[in-house]
Amino acid sequence: MGKTIVIMLAFVFTAQSAFASTGDSEAGGQLFATVCASCHGAGGKGDGAAAAALEPKPRDLSDAPYLRTLSDQYLFEVITKGGVAVGKSVMMPAWGGVLGDQGAWNVVAYIREEICKCQPAK
Repeated sequence: MGKTIVIMLAFVFTAQSAFASTGDSEAGGQLFATVCASCHGAGGKGDGAAAAALEPKPRDLSDAPYLRTLSDQYLFEVITKGGVAVGKSVMMPAWGGVLGDQGAWNVVAYIREEICKCQPAK
């Protein structure tokens, strides 16, 4: 029984990691424009129209040195569960109910490929 659980957990983790690497950046860009850009800005610099009213200010997602320190799984958690889930600001809402898992992975792919143009450090 214990061996089965370990195998299942390994499968789930591998499947989640695969989503990040196979997320659809184009679809993620459309979602980013709809859901994220009002705070993070069209270019992800944290300068969206709503950013002026927020404290703390939204994260600059084009900051490649910082984004390299974050795993795809971490970005997925922030997007789906909000800032509080990872010890960050309550101002970052949870978007999992709106985006779903695949939508969130698509946004992760868009951030990696088009905004920060970086992958996490190994």
